[in-house]
Amino acid sequence: MQREGSFREMKRHVHFEKPSEKRARQKAEAVRRARKLARKRAQREGLLPAPKPRVPGAGGR
Repeated sequence: MQREGSFREMKRHVHFEKPSEKRARQKAEAVRRARKLARKRAQREGLLPAPKPRVPGAGGR
């Protein structure tokens, strides 16, 4: 559900969002998607190292 954005969508509907805030949020999301796509493309082309695999249960501390 988190990956689909359901929780974010529910939180957004709790309060009214001004049109200017909506535009700013949508622009920020578009920038985030574009950066992610560029990062993945660079990894495929070998310009960036591949991400380190995550070890489940390792904690993060």
